[in-house]
Amino acid sequence: MAHFAELNDGGLVISVIVVHNNELLEDGQEVEAKGIDFCKQLYGSETQWVQTSYNNNFRKNYAGIGYSYDPVRDAFIAPQPFPSWVINEDTCLWEPPIPMPKDGGSYQWDEATVSWVKTTV
Repeated sequence: MAHFAELNDGGLVISVIVVHNNELLEDGQEVEAKGIDFCKQLYGSETQWVQTSYNNNFRKNYAGIGYSYDPVRDAFIAPQPFPSWVINEDTCLWEPPIPMPKDGGSYQWDEATVSWVKTTV
């Protein structure tokens, strides 16, 4: 099955749908444009659609509602979780300025102190 993200005018994902692979086939090959045409036939020609990969095989990350599509990076990007976190240009995932400790403990990010705080489970 193929997955397509519907974008608003600002490039924000507002829905994600599943499309049968047969709708994308052209001469035995899957073609994204055919899937986009199928989505536009279902939801209207004014809608904007971009294919997303459930397995992250392309466009870096699977699209989710509230994610943004960056056409320059050709990637779906989750909302920034904290102001201090920065985007990793290779993965298009947000990363904290300080890596989480790897001591087996449970931690939570504290933006006020820009640090990881150990929590009890």
